[in-house]
Order: sequence, then structure tokens, then C-alpha cells
Amino acid sequence: MSAYHFSFLGPEHMDLILPFAQQLNPNIPKDKLILLQNEMFSYTNYRCFALWEGEQLRGISSAWTSTRFYSGKQLEVDNYVVDSNQRSKGLGRLLLEHISAWAQENNYRTIELNSYVDNPRSHKFYMNQGFKILGFHFLKKI
Repeated sequence: MSAYHFSFLGPEHMDLILPFAQQLNPNIPKDKLILLQNEMFSYTNYRCFALWEGEQLRGISSAWTSTRFYSGKQLEVDNYVVDSNQRSKGLGRLLLEHISAWAQENNYRTIELNSYVDNPRSHKFYMNQGFKILGFHFLKKI
């Protein structure tokens, strides 16, 4: 897989990020996704990883740095999406391996993520990558 490489994306890459955000969140209007992505970039603990095949962006993942009593310094992976036309080719695993290696090089102790309850395919994928279900994620809109 030597044709693949990785980078970080910034706010100047919104036109590249948006189609992936729309694949993951098809019910959220485009203008709101842009607003939310720009807000994410405003935080200093935020990164956007990118997986490229040549000049083609194949996958992205948001990641947030935090520290928890139960895990120490952690990287929380979020908005993880591989182009729907490129799935089942090992690209998701490749991107996650890159993120994991980067996290280790930068002294993170754990990687954590959430996965939508109605996405069992992602649950299987993450468990195959060594993740365990630790608990439930609760949300209260305020």
C-alpha cells in the first residue's frame, strides 16, 4: 500500500472534508456542517487526519486530545469515515493504524471513540482493531 500517505487537514481544506462529513451525517444541512467543522478547527486540542491514495482523499478522522482519570492522556477519534466507494479495501484499518502510531509517538496512553448504536458494521470493525466496549455514551441536549 505504498501509494497511500497521510496528512493533517485544516480549515482551508473544507471543500475536501465536506463530502466525508455529508456521508457520515446525511441529515445535517451542508451549511451547518461547515459551521460545525470550522468551530472544531478553532479548538487547540483538535486535529483532522487524512488518508490519501495519490491525490485522492480516501478517508478522514477527527481527533481530540483530553486527559481522563481512568485512561490518562487519550486521543478521542471522532467523525471517522472512509469514502463509501472505497470501503472493504483495508483503508479504514490503514487510517486507524496511522492514527494509533501517531498517538504512540506523541505519548498518548489510549485511543477512545464512540460509534453510533445503529452502525453494527463499525462495531465489528473497531472490535477487530482491538477496541473494547467500555460503557455507554449518553447525550442530553440543552
